Amino acid sequence: MRKTALALVTALSLSTSAFATAAFAADASVAVTAIVEHPALDAVRDGVKEALEEAGFKDGENLTFSYESAQGNPGTAAQIARQFIGEGPDVIVAISTPSAQAVVSATRDIPVVFTAVTDPVGAQLVQSMEAPGGNVTGISDMSPVAEHVALIQEILPQAKTIGFLYNPGETNSVSSLAALKTAAEAAGLSVVESTASRSSEVQNAARALVGRADVMYVPTDNTIVSALESTVGVAEESDVPLVTADTDSVSRGALAALGFNYHEVGKETGAVVVRILNGETAGDIPVAVASGSNLVVNKAAAEKMGVTLPAAILERANQVVE
Repeated sequence: MRKTALALVTALSLSTSAFATAAFAADASVAVTAIVEHPALDAVRDGVKEALEEAGFKDGENLTFSYESAQGNPGTAAQIARQFIGEGPDVIVAISTPSAQAVVSATRDIPVVFTAVTDPVGAQLVQSMEAPGGNVTGISDMSPVAEHVALIQEILPQAKTIGFLYNPGETNSVSSLAALKTAAEAAGLSVVESTASRSSEVQNAARALVGRADVMYVPTDNTIVSALESTVGVAEESDVPLVTADTDSVSRGALAALGFNYHEVGKETGAVVVRILNGETAGDIPVAVASGSNLVVNKAAAEKMGVTLPAAILERANQVVE
């Protein structure tokens, strides 16, 4: 009888241990990295986490969610990629083109979901949007550049030259420049360029456009956006209006933006991560372009930059910053 009881206790103990191991093994792990911290990219990260929670993956319960920023340094981005690969998460989420390039070049096994990447094919992250292949898929934030040019003309009908401020080391910005030149030429406008390879160079790059451009335009360039206040200061002191592709930049002092709600972009990204956690292969999931666009304008910035916002713009804006 005693032996039978001991056997039963042992069996129950082994069963409980096996259950605990199975439960632990069922937990998911998602590692997220971004090239730099600024409101748009932070919103993407938070949106990813929210989508995971809504799907039942909760950090600290059945999900291990980790995040690292490269603080604007491509070398650090590569180090983070290697660190994550060594940890072996179920999915790596790479926010921005530089971070995505670092991760994708470092692994062919761990599923990678990129997001906030303007031109995934041009950045050599995937073979095609429709059939990415391999272990990679994601969400593109290809900006509606032609609509940006139309917005500039509506707000500033006398403008003839657009000053494009960007980091030439960011593939997404190079793609945006090509698109802008095409759209501007079709609209009868010209484009002048000014570059900054790091955030400390942004202010001087913005000043280099004064006297050469009627309006400054900033794409979804992480280097420029991370130091946006420097550009805003130049725009205000020189009365050269600043329009951006990043809607979060408007509350920071830009005049206007037509672009994505990056928290929603993050949620769309998170939905793709959930599909992979549930068993789908990353390379079989087509790359999607983020949906929807918001028009955001800043009345206070308009006054500081010597601009009168047309009534039609104010009426159809999704958000007006006072």
